[in-house]
Amino acid sequence: MEDVLKTPLLAILLVSAACAQAPDLKTISGHARALQNQVKNVVLRSAEKVPEADYSFKPTPEVRSFGQILGHIADAQYAFCSAAMGEKNPSPGVEKSKTSKADLSAALQEAFSYCDKAYAALTDANAGDPVKLFGADRARLGVLSFNTSHVYEHYGNLVTYMRLKGIVPPSSERRR
Repeated sequence: MEDVLKTPLLAILLVSAACAQAPDLKTISGHARALQNQVKNVVLRSAEKVPEADYSFKPTPEVRSFGQILGHIADAQYAFCSAAMGEKNPSPGVEKSKTSKADLSAALQEAFSYCDKAYAALTDANAGDPVKLFGADRARLGVLSFNTSHVYEHYGNLVTYMRLKGIVPPSSERRR
């Protein structure tokens, strides 16, 4: 363990993980954060697990590739979470501009980090506040719930792609 802690980044990550407070599942906002963290974890682990050669894999020609789904998830994080925070969507165009595993993984991590700010700002008191999404007023919690369900929808696509390639999805891995 002492050798591990000599690596500064790893030490920072270990301390951050140890200090991170689990969301309060007795609150609406805490439950929303917990679900987002859960899907974020399995999507990021999927991006790590799948070999670069399979990022271009499409089960049929008319659907998105594995990598394009990751890019789409990243773009959607900005769309939904910018709306929840009342910000202009930065619209990075990840799905159309990134193809390599390294670029997509980094963009996905950045997108989830951007969204973490929206979930961190969510409280039970402001969950019902109106925000604009797709030109309509919606509850802040509704927008963030839509985001989480959208990510889960596409995680289902990723699971199918991984299964077709003989890869066990992160949500199906044996617990240690």
